[in-house]
Amino acid sequence: MTDLPSVIRQNVTFPSGDSACAGWLYLPTGVTAPPVVVLGHGLGATREMRLDAFAERFAQAGIAALAFTYRHFGDSGGRPRQLLSIKRQLTDWDSALAYVKSRHDVDRARVAVWGSSFGGGHAITVAARHPELRAAVAQCPFTDGLASALALGPVASLKVTPVLARDLAARVRGKAPAMVPIAAAPGSPALMNAPDALPGYEALQPAGTTFRNEVAARVIPSIAAYRPGRAAKKVTIPILFCVSNTDSVTPPAQTLRYARTAPLGEIKRYDAGHFDFYTGETFEALVHDQIEFLSRRLDPAPAAWTT
Repeated sequence: MTDLPSVIRQNVTFPSGDSACAGWLYLPTGVTAPPVVVLGHGLGATREMRLDAFAERFAQAGIAALAFTYRHFGDSGGRPRQLLSIKRQLTDWDSALAYVKSRHDVDRARVAVWGSSFGGGHAITVAARHPELRAAVAQCPFTDGLASALALGPVASLKVTPVLARDLAARVRGKAPAMVPIAAAPGSPALMNAPDALPGYEALQPAGTTFRNEVAARVIPSIAAYRPGRAAKKVTIPILFCVSNTDSVTPPAQTLRYARTAPLGEIKRYDAGHFDFYTGETFEALVHDQIEFLSRRLDPAPAAWTT
């Protein structure tokens, strides 16, 4: 009987800014100096929420994978907790890249980035800033804060105004942040309240997860102003966009407009919702397409197989 190639998972930490990020490094056995892909998640999510599934499959294909959790979330460092800062998260990406390039058990010249949802937007930004990378994958990427705000709707957007005001006041006074839910039921104040948002987040949480369904409300204006899709035209490396045709969080029409501006962009479209990308048949289709793309760009050696 033949099993899947074996993989070693290491618990790692790496410095970032004023603290450190926690992560898992997946290494394919039987491969010397494999290429490596760095994986980052979406709004307030932690690596336990199915990043491990993608990372393990990449490692089984001969590609090492670092899945990390942003500062201020999960078991990573950073105070206050649940602070979502775009600037700090982009620093975490840079720190993760510096960490894998400091290791001697991976090929520091064959590095890629992979991001999902809000992290997919970061992957576009990071790819534009790091032309030395070999490839990037942006999965159901957040590309335009204004488009996502319009998808949320003006009434729902107004409902978060009071908590935003409280948190901005707390920031000035040096008090604990006022929190807003990341995902909530339709009509409820939250960063996301599409019908599939709350059940989607709940479905990704394993037992003992470090995920908390809240962030400091002060991030709301910066999310609305963040338009990482605009950087797609500056991405000079191959980049794969995996787009949901029915995305309730990151409107696909705007994502596709940005994706088509990437000089070496490739686009794959899926008839599945934003939160369907992480499990079941859709996950299998995505990970197959992503391994094919990354293998073309990173040229991994075959991983060792056990019998």
